[in-house]
Amino acid sequence: VQLQASGGGLVQAGGSLRLSCAASGRTFSSYAMGWFRQAPGKEREVVASVTWSGYSTYYADSVKGRFTISRNNARNSVYLQMNSLKPEDTAVYYCAASSRSSYLNVASSEFDYWGQGTLVTVSS
Repeated sequence: VQLQASGGGLVQAGGSLRLSCAASGRTFSSYAMGWFRQAPGKEREVVASVTWSGYSTYYADSVKGRFTISRNNARNSVYLQMNSLKPEDTAVYYCAASSRSSYLNVASSEFDYWGQGTLVTVSS
């Protein structure tokens, strides 16, 4: 499956952005999806994940209550709504697909396919 992330940009602290990830290739609904981020000089970390059905979600503590992951299997897309953004949210954000479709995957090793990343910059 090929993944294309979009929606990144420059936003002031307290603002919002919505990231999108469009999938093509194999059946999108066969995959659990996740969003990761990597800030300069830091390791990649999971932000949120969702099972194939969309019914179960996981959030990192650092984004809980501010970010929302969702998916639309009819549109082969997964989204990350980011509200109340903070400067520490600045990073390249990646979407990823996992064949472990019924699990809330959180480790990079659990994901099989990755998008190219989209840069989010939050100014103070």
